[in-house]
Amino acid sequence: MAGASLLTLLDDIATILDDVSVMSKIAAKKTAGVLGDDLALNAEQVSGVKADRELPVVWAVAKGSFLNKLILVPAALAISAIAPWLITPLLMLGGLFLCYEGAEKVLHTFFHKKENHPAGEAQDFNTATLDAAEYEAQKIKGAIRTDFILSAEIIVITLGVVSEATFLTQVVTLFGIAFLMTIGVYGLVAVIVKIDDAGLYLSQKAGSIKQAVGRGLLSFAPYLMKGLSIVGTVAMFLVGGGILTHGVHVLSELITDAAQETALIPTVGTVVSALVPTLLNGLIGLVAGLIIVGLFSVASKLKPSKS
Repeated sequence: MAGASLLTLLDDIATILDDVSVMSKIAAKKTAGVLGDDLALNAEQVSGVKADRELPVVWAVAKGSFLNKLILVPAALAISAIAPWLITPLLMLGGLFLCYEGAEKVLHTFFHKKENHPAGEAQDFNTATLDAAEYEAQKIKGAIRTDFILSAEIIVITLGVVSEATFLTQVVTLFGIAFLMTIGVYGLVAVIVKIDDAGLYLSQKAGSIKQAVGRGLLSFAPYLMKGLSIVGTVAMFLVGGGILTHGVHVLSELITDAAQETALIPTVGTVVSALVPTLLNGLIGLVAGLIIVGLFSVASKLKPSKS
């Protein structure tokens, strides 16, 4: 009897693991786009700190990300069981926040890039100890905050995939996706932010090939970080706008109709149809972000000043 019970238990475990494997693959495919945005956003968020502090900052953000998952996974399971209707509104609030942050970055780039700072004001965070510490803390805080929103979306998408599975399968799949996602994203972020150091190391080694590769990495690194900064900002609008359009069925239907209409265009219809949802999500995210920035700006001006 004991042997039969053990075999039954092992069979149940194997079945659960098989279900988890299948559902994890499906969830990974559905969240691939968000993971790409998560990578771009976090690589951009942790850039700009001192070279010897890059990996500690990445590690600090990764620890914050693990803590986010430890909060989000049980919360998602609880909300799904108690108040499933609450998931979409919470996600939309997160999407609005991403759009707001993206709009702030765009406006700052266009309207504050030529600001003149008083002489003696510390502008190089790498040379002013106090400013560097504050700047680093702000970077970590901002990256963890952004990670929380993106992680929430990924977990909710995964929850949708496993919604019909047993509770144990849901728990294992959600924690598995959360763990692998964090390891993968921040492992790649660590590699990206140290590309310039790898280039410097190779450029100083003996051998023309190593030196050429090193110089190439050194030349490539600034363009990569600049590109990630742009991609990260665009990703805020794409992810935030995508959350909003999925939450507002009218917008979702309009985007679907637009994609179907553009698919009828001769020759390029297929390509245009594939791009339309992404472009419209980004545009909606940008407009939503600008509106929120404008509302906050008006509110701050109307707020009575303290005498």
